[in-house]
Amino acid sequence: MKKPNFSFTLFLLLALAMSAQAQEWSPSKPVRIIVPIIGSTNDVVARMIAPRLQEAIGQPVVVENKAGAGGNIGADFVAKSAPDGHTLLVGYNAPIAVNISLFDKMPYDPVKDLAPITLAVTASQYLAVNPKLPVNTVAELVALAKAQPGKVSYASISVGSASHLTMEMFKLAAHVDMTHVPYKGTAPAVTDLIGGTVQTGFFVPGNVQQFAKEGRLRLIASSGAKRMASTPNIPTMVESGYPDLIGTAWIGFLTTGGTPRPIIDRYNKEIVKILNAPDIKDKLLGMEFDFVASTPEYFSNWIKTEIVRWGKVIKATGAKAD
Repeated sequence: MKKPNFSFTLFLLLALAMSAQAQEWSPSKPVRIIVPIIGSTNDVVARMIAPRLQEAIGQPVVVENKAGAGGNIGADFVAKSAPDGHTLLVGYNAPIAVNISLFDKMPYDPVKDLAPITLAVTASQYLAVNPKLPVNTVAELVALAKAQPGKVSYASISVGSASHLTMEMFKLAAHVDMTHVPYKGTAPAVTDLIGGTVQTGFFVPGNVQQFAKEGRLRLIASSGAKRMASTPNIPTMVESGYPDLIGTAWIGFLTTGGTPRPIIDRYNKEIVKILNAPDIKDKLLGMEFDFVASTPEYFSNWIKTEIVRWGKVIKATGAKAD
C-alpha cells in the first residue's frame, strides 16, 4: 500500500488555508477612501466606486478629500495610516510618480510606503483655451506665446500633475515661455480658464468636454497617440508638429505600504469587479477614459516606469514645485 505524502498534504492544506484567508478578510470598521485633490475626475471615480464597494465589503465607505502640496498631503496621510485595510488612496500621476522628482523633500516614499491595488483608468488630455484667446490651432497658440513671452498663462489642476508637466513638455518643445498657475483641484482651474483669468491648459476630457460643447472653452489638440473618438476633428499634439509629446493622465487605487496581501487581494477583486460592471464601465468610457482595471503587480510596475518617465521630463524641462 502506498504511503501518503505528508509533505504534499501539508502544502495543500496550507495553500487552502491561505486561499480561504484571502477570501474571508473583511474590514471591521468604516473604510476611508482618500482623494488627494478636490473637484477632479479622481473624485468622480472614487464616488462612483464607493457605494458599490460598501455593498461588497459590508462596511460604510466614506470618500474624503485631503488636497494640497500636489497631492502629497493626502498620499502621506494614507502612507502613515495603519496597514489594516481601512484606508485607501485614489492615486494619480503627481503624488505617486511625479513628486518624488519634482519636490526636494518628500514626506513618504511612493514605492515603499504605498501598496498598489489596481490601475483603474488612463486618459489623454485636451489642450483647451479660453474662447476669447485668438487662437484655433496649436501653431497659433505658439505664435501668440512667442509674440508675448510670459504673458500667456496656463492652469494646472495641481503641481506635478499630468496637467502641469504636459504643458511644461510643450513649452520645451515649442520654445515658448508661458506662466504656470497651479490650482488645488480641477474646478477652480477650469473656472478661471472659462473666466479668462488664465488662457490655456491641459485637462482630461471629463473636466472640459461639456464646457467645450457649450462654447465656454475651445479645444485645439489632444495629448494622446490617437485622436479622441468623440472629437475626431481635434488633432493630436503629434499631428500638430510635436512627435514626442504624449501626455497621459491616470487614476488608480492604493493602500498603506505593508498591508497584508489577503487585504490587497480582496480590494483588487472587488474594485476590479466594480470597474467591470457594465454601467460603471460605460460611464468611464463615456468620459473618454481608457479602461485598465489591473492586477497589483501590473500597477506596481506601471508606477516604477512612470517615476522614471516623468523624472526625465522634469529634468529636461527644469520644472520645480512652485
